[in-house]
Amino acid sequence: MNPEKVAFGFFIVLALTLNFGFFVGEIDNPDHHHVYELFAVVVVNLIATLLKFGDRTQMGAVLLATSLVAVLQLLAAALIWAVVEHGTGAGMTPAMMASIVSLSGGAMLANVISVVLLVIETVMLRR
Repeated sequence: MNPEKVAFGFFIVLALTLNFGFFVGEIDNPDHHHVYELFAVVVVNLIATLLKFGDRTQMGAVLLATSLVAVLQLLAAALIWAVVEHGTGAGMTPAMMASIVSLSGGAMLANVISVVLLVIETVMLRR
């Protein structure tokens, strides 16, 4: 067992599961989506992205690309949340919450692709 591969797989799967936890709920109801959960998703996705920088294979490049897409969408969601809460006086509206959750859903799709690629790479390994 390679501890580096364990940590790599751990963070990829954790990023997906945390993002799923944030995404689940009514899309426009702010009570169903917590800001700390979005923060955790962003941090874990950033860690997973950093772990992918060392892989120089073609599969590693695709994994890095999917992770960068997820991070970009999550940072956009966090930015929207911060602007809505602190930049405007209106506070969180259902339309803005739906935008944030939609961006999180896009990032979750990128996380799913990462996990599928990781499983494919693992299955293709020869013993």
